Amino acid sequence: MRLLHTSDWHLGQTLHQFDRSHEHDRFLAWLVDTLVAERVDALLIAGDIFDSSNPPASAQSRFYQFLSEARRAVPGIDIVIAAGNHDSPGRLEAPAPLLALFGATVIGAVSSTADALDLQRLVVPLHGSDGAINAWCIAMPFLRPSDVPRVDGAANPYLAGIEALYRAAFAVAQSRCQPGQAIVALGHCHLVGGQVSEDSERSIAIGGGEVLSASTFDAAIAYVALGHLHFAQTVGRDETRRYSGSPLPLSFSEIDYPHQVVVVDLDGESVGAINALRVPRAVELLRVPPKPAPIEQVLAELAALTLPDRPPSQWPYLQLRVQLTQPEPGLRAQVDAAIEGLPLRLARIETSYLAPPTDENAPTLSIDDLAARSPADFFDRLYRHRFGDAAPGELMAAFAELLNTPSDAPVEP
Repeated sequence: MRLLHTSDWHLGQTLHQFDRSHEHDRFLAWLVDTLVAERVDALLIAGDIFDSSNPPASAQSRFYQFLSEARRAVPGIDIVIAAGNHDSPGRLEAPAPLLALFGATVIGAVSSTADALDLQRLVVPLHGSDGAINAWCIAMPFLRPSDVPRVDGAANPYLAGIEALYRAAFAVAQSRCQPGQAIVALGHCHLVGGQVSEDSERSIAIGGGEVLSASTFDAAIAYVALGHLHFAQTVGRDETRRYSGSPLPLSFSEIDYPHQVVVVDLDGESVGAINALRVPRAVELLRVPPKPAPIEQVLAELAALTLPDRPPSQWPYLQLRVQLTQPEPGLRAQVDAAIEGLPLRLARIETSYLAPPTDENAPTLSIDDLAARSPADFFDRLYRHRFGDAAPGELMAAFAELLNTPSDAPVEP
């Protein structure tokens, strides 16, 4: 049978306040077409469907519309969804009875029976094109401390509880598995060695629990479909343990990521083939220039841009990278004048400063020296330390005015 592994859609996300509905719509439409073209039997979504635990109604509607279209396009498809750390477990599971009509199984959190964790619902059958069960999927959501069993005496009880829960779920899958049937697993977690996107991934560390070992997943599991890390990657150089990565760049730090989904062919109890499919980028992200440069160079590169005429929903997002030697109050006005009329969206101006030379022979101030200095002395010293020169007179005058303004004085508009 054939699986498609994807994760980290982050529906409802904005990029520096710009709405991304057009990009999400384009991705989901492409995904439906891909399910048909690749003759996919089961779709595995490894968490972070939404960008927040309280997503806008438009994002939820977009998700349910996709499930409806996917089921209509591929009538027999199984869809297994595990919640990520951005998702609300309750909100994701609330429509589960209705989603089951679309062949979708949703696991938001690990539930409990009267005296134990309910492991049975975490193991989901996957059917081939002939309707027979060809595999079993351990659908594990992002695990919080309240989700995992207590492991007494463990150095890290949370981490040990996660590992114990995966072992217990695997035992259930093994008990159901018949000869010729594979076991696959979903996990939304951070494994040791995984490459992180610092600008857009929320840390899920709880007592060191984000550093799970790949050995958490039993060697008999044919394929592990991971979510949380946005950079598509394998774990421990094992092609069968991998993050699909996010389908869209969620920040400018992800501009060069290989955004993709992963198609997996199961051959009996093992993996027969794995194929990564690149997701077409609906909207371009531009960094001008690629590395920080003086404002004159940045403005020159903006003037040299040649951009095709497109609808506003397809205008590129722009990040400017400006290197300064001192504060530049008129920077935004210069940039606005340079991009006026261009079909693009200014998302961010990233400024950095050249490190000033340091005086290694400068005397160390004593407590008495510090006590004798005025606030203006400290301000000027800080400015010199950061920018390598004295603070401009007008800036010092503004600081003095601020310093001498009574705290209860009315503020002029």
